[in-house]
Amino acid sequence: MSNSGNRGRRGQGGRRLVADRRNSTTPAKPAQTRRRKTTRRKAPARRRGILGFFGRVLRFVLRLIFGFLWRGTLAVLLILGVATAYMYTTLPPLGEVIDGRQRGSVTMLDRDGNVFAWRGEQFGGMGDPTSISPHLVNAVVATEDRRFYRHWGISPRGIASAIRINLSEGRGPLEGHGGSTITQQVAKLMCLGVQYDAAEWESEAEYEADCRRSSLWRKIAEIPFSLAMELRYTKDEILTIYLNRAYLGAGAYGVEAAMQRYFGRSAAEANPQQSAMLAGLLTAPSRFAPTTNLQRSQDRAAVVLGLMAAEGYLTEAEAEAARNDPAVLSDAAEARAGGYFADWIMTQGPDFLTTDTTEDVIVRTTFDPRMQEAAEAALAEVFANQASEGSDAEAAIVVMSADGSVRAMVGGRESGTGLFNRATMAMRQTGSAFKPFVYATALDLGWRFDDMIMDEPLTINVPGSGPYSPVNYDRRFRGEVTLTAALQHSLNIPAVRLSEAVGRDLVRTVASQFGIESDLAAGPALALGASESTLIEMTGAYAGILNGGSAVTPYGLIDLRLLGDSEPMIGQGGGIRERVISEAAARQLTYMMAQVVANGTGRRAALEDRPVAGKTGTTSALRDAWFVGFTADYVAGVWIGYDDNRSLSGITGGGLPAEIWRQTMERVHDGLPPRPLPMIDPVAEARPPEEPQGIRLPGNEPGEPDQGLGGFLRQLLGGN
Repeated sequence: MSNSGNRGRRGQGGRRLVADRRNSTTPAKPAQTRRRKTTRRKAPARRRGILGFFGRVLRFVLRLIFGFLWRGTLAVLLILGVATAYMYTTLPPLGEVIDGRQRGSVTMLDRDGNVFAWRGEQFGGMGDPTSISPHLVNAVVATEDRRFYRHWGISPRGIASAIRINLSEGRGPLEGHGGSTITQQVAKLMCLGVQYDAAEWESEAEYEADCRRSSLWRKIAEIPFSLAMELRYTKDEILTIYLNRAYLGAGAYGVEAAMQRYFGRSAAEANPQQSAMLAGLLTAPSRFAPTTNLQRSQDRAAVVLGLMAAEGYLTEAEAEAARNDPAVLSDAAEARAGGYFADWIMTQGPDFLTTDTTEDVIVRTTFDPRMQEAAEAALAEVFANQASEGSDAEAAIVVMSADGSVRAMVGGRESGTGLFNRATMAMRQTGSAFKPFVYATALDLGWRFDDMIMDEPLTINVPGSGPYSPVNYDRRFRGEVTLTAALQHSLNIPAVRLSEAVGRDLVRTVASQFGIESDLAAGPALALGASESTLIEMTGAYAGILNGGSAVTPYGLIDLRLLGDSEPMIGQGGGIRERVISEAAARQLTYMMAQVVANGTGRRAALEDRPVAGKTGTTSALRDAWFVGFTADYVAGVWIGYDDNRSLSGITGGGLPAEIWRQTMERVHDGLPPRPLPMIDPVAEARPPEEPQGIRLPGNEPGEPDQGLGGFLRQLLGGN
């Protein structure tokens, strides 16, 4: 066999050529598979030891936390959704949540129909962002929630920022800044939908305080309520609720009431500086109220103007112009007139229409702001320039007309509301200011102004008390004097002698019929004002002398009606009541009291351009000093004393009280033409020489004993 044949069976490399085994059960592995096998790496060995253990534990914990987180988040979202949906169904229509007050209001008008005082919770009517001034809307948004139109009711960024600020200032995370959106504040104003229940809460104040209380649970509850409101109401509707329910100080709820209260204008007319002042009140309404501290309120408004400029609601030039011309109070708000008078008015009507009203009530009164200012100015002037430096004595003033209509009232040297009113509440001994009722009784029984009476030592045996011996203020005796002179110089002995002559019981009757309603003393000291009374009672009783002898009921309420009604529910036509003494007796008494001011103890009260009648009063130990008197137009009473009944230092009724009375009445009568007093002409009324000089009784002659004086006259008159 040749070599060529062998080469034909082998390849070129000498390899033998063999056909593939078609029936082989083990297929050849592809080249790719073989390469993959050659490149596979072994898995690293599990780390052993303490590090591996902690690694496995950490991975387990992380998986566990992640599982809890996503499951917890899902559960919270589910609960939040259910709570939001439920609260959505409980939210009432917009119109039912605008006025959130629990009580009504009382608005008081003066004698000319102008508002001078407010009580209760004021609501000026509904306003919305489209009807009130855009400056006011912008000021509120810039101050309270500048992202209001861009969030869904809550602001996590704001809450986190508030917590950071609170912690940095040393407070708890929820104390101080709340980070609440306007929507959350509305939720709080609505008390999260919880209605006031008188059976559950001790008072409305406690309920409202609980609604405003911040706590973690309440913050959490605000979230679904706020979300529900965002779904139920539009942004403008939520803002409407806020603008109408927010408390803005001085009893004003809502921007309309606040604008009227502070500025006497509608919320639609608010300018930037007024808007900034109202928006500034939202943080702390009582602290920043302009009626509390105008300068502090203006400073706060300047900050708000800066926020408005920062948000683009005002240009820097507009903000600066507003700062340079800050908002000021209206005349009525600035005067804060009639605090004592307004408090008194609240006691004059039925409680369900005044102190406890749930309605908005309008009360028309007799109040005169000009006279109130006159009384307050006179009181301040005298204490500043004529009283002892640093004196803490108190004083009260009442001015009224002859029919009992009260025009002005000062209940103390401190101004404000809810204070102790010494004009109406303080029961004080009247001293010699009571003596005119002794003389009124005698004159009505037939005595005359020029009848004679003895001023000499007098002793009366009082059963159960022993002998009573009155003395005059100067401890002198003048012998026989006229009734006019006895009253003119405020002599005590003639007053007691006359009271015993006509009968103490008759004196008590006359005094009580004139309006002295307190218990009157039973002993002979009755004539010297040992009994107690209030200044308004005494002034009203003197008004009865001025009007000719008819009793009056001091009043300040003319009529009362509900807001929106044209017809009053309650009306007062005047205070004059039944006649107590004859007009002739009243005219004589007025003449006698005019002599007190012209030539007697009340000379300091005299007015230059018109006649005055009045009477001084000083109690034992100088605890009370009075002057009560009148012109042809007005009656006024002044009292000075200490609340703790300390003795006054050298003050008598003819001193500072008469001076305060004079300065008050000079201002009150400014511009009024002088008119004569309704009194007798003593010359025309003089008794003919032959006519007996009064009623001569035992003890009425010099040197005669006084025993049986009162009893003899009572027998003569046929009574007690």
